[in-house]
Amino acid sequence: MNEDPAPQGRKTTRDERLAAKLRENLRRRKEQARELDEAPLPKDESSG
Repeated sequence: MNEDPAPQGRKTTRDERLAAKLRENLRRRKEQARELDEAPLPKDESSG
């Protein structure tokens, strides 16, 4: 019982689309991490 009767070309298209989304997500997360790294930490005046 094959649950995916779609032709092989369709699966490749799906895989390519998923791979592109993963790359986009990774790029966005790296960019956010860099922004957090570069942002100066706020000084907490209330402690100490």
